Amino acid sequence: MVTESADRWVRALGLIAEQSWPDDGSPGVRQSLSRICRAAVHALSASGVGISVLTRDGSQGYVVASDEATYLLAELQFTLGEGPGVDAFDTRRPVLVTDLADDGAVGRWPIWAAAMTERRIRAAYAFPLQVGAARLGVMVLFCERAGSMSGDTLDQALTFAEIVMMTVLDGEGDSAKGAQALGFDDGSGYRAEVAQAQGMIMVQLGVSIGDALIRLRAHAYAQARPLHQVARDVVDRKLRFDGS
Repeated sequence: MVTESADRWVRALGLIAEQSWPDDGSPGVRQSLSRICRAAVHALSASGVGISVLTRDGSQGYVVASDEATYLLAELQFTLGEGPGVDAFDTRRPVLVTDLADDGAVGRWPIWAAAMTERRIRAAYAFPLQVGAARLGVMVLFCERAGSMSGDTLDQALTFAEIVMMTVLDGEGDSAKGAQALGFDDGSGYRAEVAQAQGMIMVQLGVSIGDALIRLRAHAYAQARPLHQVARDVVDRKLRFDGS
């Protein structure tokens, strides 16, 4: 199980690395999110992928998407106040809509569903971005074909959602080109320290290497401390994640 999770992370990070950097002057974290969106389109056979970063009360902070058309789709649901992304944020659970022309979807989100079908979008899959009690936003996949996700595709989508969470947790102060937002840094010492801490947390909690990094970043975010300082505490055995 851990091996399969690691394989999904390797595939996702490889696809992200292949995406060119947007030359739009946006902050590093948004550039990183843009690359993640475009990589997710390829990995998940989606028509478009949008990420909405929200405040605690559900107000929209900013939107990043794989392309301009998808940006408008992602933004529309929060403008209207209805859609799977809104529900996923509120319920803290994925909302997978296999056919937006179905009576159930139309009855649930009448305005939004009609707007999507007008734009030839037939399915939408929304994933909440959250770590513990902290809700960060949602990632939504838009597809021109109706239908359910396969189990493998769903697992890969959840992996992309985890990578998005890590990137958002790193905040707007990332290094140039968003390197730290994707788990990398120019300093080999930084990388080695974080990687060692990941391995220790993985053993302590019995989770995947990706989940271990999310726990590490979430702790740093909650404590308002740099990631490498928290990693050093783990390596020096000053901090454990299993409560012992």
